[in-house]
Amino acid sequence: MANAIRALAMDAVQKANSGHPGMPMGMAEIAVALWSRHYRHNPANPRWINRDRFVLSNGHGSMLLYALLHLTGHELSMDEIRNFRQLHSKTPGHPEYEITPGVETSTGPLGQGLANAVGMALAEKLLAAHFNRPGMDIVDHNTYVFTGDGCLMEGISHEACSLAGTLGLSKLIVLYDDNGISIDGKVEGWFSDDTPKRFEAYGWNVIRGVDGHDVDAVDGAIRQARDAGKPTLICCKTVIGKGAPTLQGSDKVHGAALGDKEIGLTREALGWSEQPFEIPADVYADWDARKEGARVEDDWNKQFALYREAYPQEAAELQRRMKGELPANFDETVRSYLASCIEKQETIATRKASQNAIQALAQVLPEFLGGSADLTGSNLTNWKESVAVRANQPGNHINYGVREFGMSAIMNGITLHGGFIPFGATFLTFSDYSRNALRMAALMKIRTLFVFTHDSIGLGEDGPTHQAVEHVSSLRLIPNLDNWRPCDTVESAVAWAESVKRKAGPSTLIFSRQNLPFQQRSDAQVADIARGGYVLRDAPDAKIILIATGSEIELAVKAADALAQQGVAARIVSMPCSDVFDRQDAAYKASVLTKGVPRVAIEAGVSDFWYKYVGLEGAVIGIDTFGESAPANVLFKHFGFTTEKVVDAVKMVLA
Repeated sequence: MANAIRALAMDAVQKANSGHPGMPMGMAEIAVALWSRHYRHNPANPRWINRDRFVLSNGHGSMLLYALLHLTGHELSMDEIRNFRQLHSKTPGHPEYEITPGVETSTGPLGQGLANAVGMALAEKLLAAHFNRPGMDIVDHNTYVFTGDGCLMEGISHEACSLAGTLGLSKLIVLYDDNGISIDGKVEGWFSDDTPKRFEAYGWNVIRGVDGHDVDAVDGAIRQARDAGKPTLICCKTVIGKGAPTLQGSDKVHGAALGDKEIGLTREALGWSEQPFEIPADVYADWDARKEGARVEDDWNKQFALYREAYPQEAAELQRRMKGELPANFDETVRSYLASCIEKQETIATRKASQNAIQALAQVLPEFLGGSADLTGSNLTNWKESVAVRANQPGNHINYGVREFGMSAIMNGITLHGGFIPFGATFLTFSDYSRNALRMAALMKIRTLFVFTHDSIGLGEDGPTHQAVEHVSSLRLIPNLDNWRPCDTVESAVAWAESVKRKAGPSTLIFSRQNLPFQQRSDAQVADIARGGYVLRDAPDAKIILIATGSEIELAVKAADALAQQGVAARIVSMPCSDVFDRQDAAYKASVLTKGVPRVAIEAGVSDFWYKYVGLEGAVIGIDTFGESAPANVLFKHFGFTTEKVVDAVKMVLA
């Protein structure tokens, strides 16, 4: 069974002349122990609710996972194995969510898969606490992770695994491929940590010195881990590229094809006489998990039928949440809350408007799982009914600690598990720490919500280290990421509603520290907010279009008033989400940004982004330097965000 993995890995990498055969060959027996003796899944239904989750955090060894999926009976043919790393195949270079049946998360950027798994295990624990009843453990599964030295070197592994230990995620089991080799060679020159002690310090159960090439030894360690009562790290000593006579144990087998000669020697050493991409029938039979998978799911379905009979409301709620569907009264809740925002006409910081929106939506979204990276009182991501998650206390708000990257990747894991809509917050400037997790969420097209407050120079006295002048434009460069920067309570409510409704990708919600005035709108204008950009204020025969977002809408309104007194009519376009606006049809976009009318964009951030809308003949009021430390009102004046500056820019454009 192990040699079948080795053969498929070396043959697929050789055919592609690209890939990483060393890890699959080195972890083959570990895979046999886990997948044939412990891993509960149904190849015929890879989205079964109560399946175990498996994460290949060291995703460069993707052929290990593809071999396992193929051999156990998932819908992954040998033709797809032959097409490893080829265009449009189901076997891309690194595992990709929704591309390959049975892949739980996209991995490759090292450490993130491990952090995703922490989120999955946390989601399982919280769902179990909410839905399980005496004698009916409807939510009851483990999260297994394969990881290597590279994942454990990455700082995100410290962030995520520390939190996992604190929260006592006992159903998280990590199998560490301790082969001592990375791309540059023997890791002892740059990775000399006492890894077992490190994880013991996190509060983990650690099983040391397991022979990773002894299936029974690994099997025994997994059995021990399942009864540990805390997350477990199983340290498996292995030889990278095991079976390749002249290359095993060296970095040469890590990331390159073995070559025909070495593959021939390996086949001989393993006693594997089959041709490339051929597996003996008896080996297929040993691996086939379809019958057992159907049995375990059928047993669960019978238990769930009894559960549904006893607890019909809870059963329906669990199924709704795991499907990612919103409750039937969601839209009505949004309409009612928008009406209250319009009635109150509050001038408040949009971070507070965000909290108010969370409060309203949480009443109908029990799947809301909020959090903050140690800034809850500043980000305002808690609400009246929120309860902090602790090791022995289920809740709906997570104190992630100062772990921005870990928080973001853990949230991705929670989303991928299902049953929750997670959101977590930090200051906008610290989105840099978590950027790659945002990118992975966008790549996977999953509904994770990233909240960023204290945008731009409005932060004030904390100074340039905390003033995010380039970040909004930078985030807009990530494909499939919707970035909302609302200007008041109404736009903030719409931003939240649209982000929650969007199942096809993540969103950022970017809010101010300072108070922003309420803007008057018609019902039609309120409806158009969801289109990302709209005419907030118009004037007959407008000579100029002022485009702004967030806190700069107030400035655009004042400038338009000043221009009107000078006989210059201005249209104001609010563009809280340029990503959504760009997806609108050409007719709508042309109705907002009328062709032939000059434009000036205003945003307290880098200016380059806005030239796509204003053109070279237009102007941008922006900030192309870092900020300064001073009160916010002083800074806006210092950087030219004044009525006079906007009026002067308009006159220059119209000249």
